[in-house]
Amino acid sequence: MNRDSVVQDWDAASSIWEYMLIKRLQPEPATHPTRNGLNDDVREQDGEGDVAMEEAEAQERPLQENPLLMTEAPWNSPKSREKAIEIIMENWGCPAFWLSRTPVLSAFAAGKATALVIDVGGANTSVTAIHDGMVLKRSIQRSPAGGLWLSAQIRNMWENSEPRVSLTPTFLVENKTPVDALAPAQARLRHFPFPIHESFRAYEEERVLTEYKESVVEVWRGPGRYSAAGNEDFVKTQPGRVFEMPDGYNQMWREQRFKVTEGMWDENAGYAVAESDRLTKAQTIPELIRASLGAVDVDLRGNLLANVVVTGSTSLINGFNDRLNNELTMMYPGLKVKIHAAGLTSERRFGAWIGGSILASLGTFHQMWISRKEYEENGAGVVEKRCK
Repeated sequence: MNRDSVVQDWDAASSIWEYMLIKRLQPEPATHPTRNGLNDDVREQDGEGDVAMEEAEAQERPLQENPLLMTEAPWNSPKSREKAIEIIMENWGCPAFWLSRTPVLSAFAAGKATALVIDVGGANTSVTAIHDGMVLKRSIQRSPAGGLWLSAQIRNMWENSEPRVSLTPTFLVENKTPVDALAPAQARLRHFPFPIHESFRAYEEERVLTEYKESVVEVWRGPGRYSAAGNEDFVKTQPGRVFEMPDGYNQMWREQRFKVTEGMWDENAGYAVAESDRLTKAQTIPELIRASLGAVDVDLRGNLLANVVVTGSTSLINGFNDRLNNELTMMYPGLKVKIHAAGLTSERRFGAWIGGSILASLGTFHQMWISRKEYEENGAGVVEKRCK
């Protein structure tokens, strides 16, 4: 799956989905009575072959008794949707299936059928207008301004700091000695008799960056932009936040912790990054919202702004909702703005899954499932006709 949340390697995707659904999201299967320790040796009993056959069939058709609802990005292609239902129906033997777009489910999780959904996730940020439970396709806007982009900003800030901040993952640190702020780290590193895969190191480095985002990074709330005259000088007078790296190096962060997020709102702010990672004005959050609302009927805008749903893990950064509210109020001074954002971390991170759980449990939804019979009669194209 690429950064646009679209599957590219279907073999890998199928294996990951199967592992997640069978190994992680289902309880352990009950032990057959012939193998629970209360019976004689199974080799001495009749029906041993039948038991093995049943177990083999269950492994081949792991979801043959369970309908499945899956989420997808709102810009997912018809070809990808058809491939997904083929895997579910042909390989897993699912009795029924449904595919729903993440903004719709996030709106349902907030109790809204009509909403402007702002999803600030790990790989990208998207803004989508939902009306009566349907995605208004012309309103879909997206940008790479997500958690990974923010991580790149933090890396750039650390590399250009004085002194330079080294990112050493926790698993490489064997022990460390406490040091004063800005003093060089005194740590002994682990040495492994085998090479560390770069993907594992990147994962561990991202864990450190995530901790920094959660404990230090903050969004400038206002008034005005962070780059406005006097605002940065004001921040320098405010209490900072200390962060200790895994190797023991620690530093007080003041205005820098606001600057790393400012590029999400103002393309001229933030730290310089590679040309490929630089945001244009159209990719900033205020412009995504402006473009999304500009693509819908003017009569709907008031209702959408009164039902702004914020979801995604990167939206949990301190001050995000306040800044968003200030930006929307400045952009649309004559309209009422109301933001709905779940308070619990898990609810904000997994809004689409929670909405999917709510939708699938509704009694009225049972008639919506794409059944196996319907799939066999109409083929994979039925998903594009039914799952709007």
